[in-house]
Amino acid sequence: GAWVDRLRRRPIMIAADLGRALLLALIPIAAFTHTLRIEHLYVVGFLAGILNVLFEVAYSAYLPTLVARDRLVEGNSKLQASASVAEIAGPGLGGVLVQLVSAPLAIAVDAFSFLGSALSLAWIRKPEPGLLPERESRSLLPEIREGLRLVFGNPILRAFTFTSAIANFFIDVHLAVFVLFATRDLRLTPVILGGMYAIASLGGFLGSVMAARLVGWLGLGRAIIAGHLQVILALLIIPLSGRQVELALPLIVFSMAMWGFGAVVYVINSVSVRQAITPNEYQGRVAASLRFVSWGISPLGFMLGGILGEILGLRTTLLAAGAGSLASLIFLLFSPVWQLRGQPVG
Repeated sequence: GAWVDRLRRRPIMIAADLGRALLLALIPIAAFTHTLRIEHLYVVGFLAGILNVLFEVAYSAYLPTLVARDRLVEGNSKLQASASVAEIAGPGLGGVLVQLVSAPLAIAVDAFSFLGSALSLAWIRKPEPGLLPERESRSLLPEIREGLRLVFGNPILRAFTFTSAIANFFIDVHLAVFVLFATRDLRLTPVILGGMYAIASLGGFLGSVMAARLVGWLGLGRAIIAGHLQVILALLIIPLSGRQVELALPLIVFSMAMWGFGAVVYVINSVSVRQAITPNEYQGRVAASLRFVSWGISPLGFMLGGILGEILGLRTTLLAAGAGSLASLIFLLFSPVWQLRGQPVG
């Protein structure tokens, strides 16, 4: 985050795209020269993960320099809609490519997709705001502390941080056992399971289309809380769906669609608020700090999910995850978020 705030965001994203294209291209090259080893995949995955984080932080920090504050929800909605389409079409296309041309060539196609992304970013002509020259001589540590201080000092950003951290923790408890629950307890086939995830992505696409309208109907803060509440309800409905597949399957499919819809509504609107109230020179650090706190807890959630699944059983663990996620609502309800009608002034 500190590096993103020191540099222009668009060149960072282009460099990250080119780096990921190069890393992915190494896999088919090594495969066709018969030198590919599992260690190569580990290294490529690790380095690509670093570039993913750089891209995502710069991506989030870049949008407020392109659009006005009152159009952030619209901008984030369009970006999320394109991401939802990719989530719907991507896995299916990847499977077809693996079937038709082999896995290494499928990865080569993926590498070219990053080149397409870099080219699209290069076409953007709107200049970014100037950087603050006095920051170039400062060390990174004080700047990182400034970003964390802003996140935890602002009541709205603090509410988003704790809400996302607690929700993600219990979502990961859920995810740790859900596939086993679906395949062992309900005996769902991989095809049905994949279709359920596709329906969740369709719900996300609908959420991206409806996010701005919900703000108009409910107000910004209540739209954020409504979206988050839908995710919690989905987490609760899934383990309460019953043991008969004929009844459980429609309920779970509905829950997955509601989950996708609510999650996207929450993300679009909460990110738009964060971008609106954060000064441009702090956008990268605030985005990275939120990501670090809310996603850094994920390994603990997966670990707890596995342990509870062994001790309590799969369905009980899913129910505990849903019940625990209710705690994440507290930080939204007892914060200024509830009172937001439109975009706040930074």
